[in-house]
Amino acid sequence: MTLQDLMTTEIWNGKTLGDLLTLEFLASVAGSVLGAVAILLLGIMLSGWARRRITRLGKKHARLDDTLFAFLGNITRYAILAFAILFVLNTFGIQTTSIVALIGAAGLAIGLALQGTLSNVAAGVMIILFRPIKNGDFVEIAGQSGTVRDISLNYTELASLSNTQIIIPNAQVWGNVITNYSVYDTRRAEWLFGVSYGSDLKLAEQIIRDTVLSDPRALADPAPFVQVNNLGDYSVDFLVRVWCKSSDFFVFQADMKRAVKEAFDAAGVEIPFPTHTVVQTA
Repeated sequence: MTLQDLMTTEIWNGKTLGDLLTLEFLASVAGSVLGAVAILLLGIMLSGWARRRITRLGKKHARLDDTLFAFLGNITRYAILAFAILFVLNTFGIQTTSIVALIGAAGLAIGLALQGTLSNVAAGVMIILFRPIKNGDFVEIAGQSGTVRDISLNYTELASLSNTQIIIPNAQVWGNVITNYSVYDTRRAEWLFGVSYGSDLKLAEQIIRDTVLSDPRALADPAPFVQVNNLGDYSVDFLVRVWCKSSDFFVFQADMKRAVKEAFDAAGVEIPFPTHTVVQTA
């Protein structure tokens, strides 16, 4: 029996040819849907597993930065999901080449429209990858100083010394000089103490040395520096440089100003202040 005979009689083992074609189409669609669902679920599970593994790696080792590995974990997750979606589209016979080209063109248009925002994102990626600063560092950026609280793709958050929030766009962070006070374990504290010209300079120098170096926060290595640095208009100025731990810097520097002043007073060493002499003529 020919196909024409089947179409004429529309009977083949009790089913019409239209029913057979419909069942074949439904079976094909069902297979594609099941395959797409399986691929999508596998992609979701694999992406989540990869993100958790990468994030856990950063938390496992103290020397590795958590923010960087969290960022890399998210990038890996989205990349796996993107490939999974492309496989799903291929399952339905959709040509993904044209879709990728369309997405690229749309991305270019969006990029031109959002240059400022994307520059912050690009700078955020560079900050996260190269890590010039990290959470907990005390820094000075673009004229603002504070402790780094958060680094996102768009902005960096600082907490000032008065505990106020400072938001700096990442483009300004990456494009400016960054002074990071927390990188090294030690810092050099510096003071300028002035005494009157009539004071005993050896005594003044000894008082400064004894006062500053007797403090347990002062480090003996590198060697402290205490020397006459300047002969001013009304004072002889001693330049003092002593190393200390970075965590002690601010309090140590403030404490020594008061301690040296009180030691000078106790020894009778005069700390001069600006004076003006007025001469009247008849």
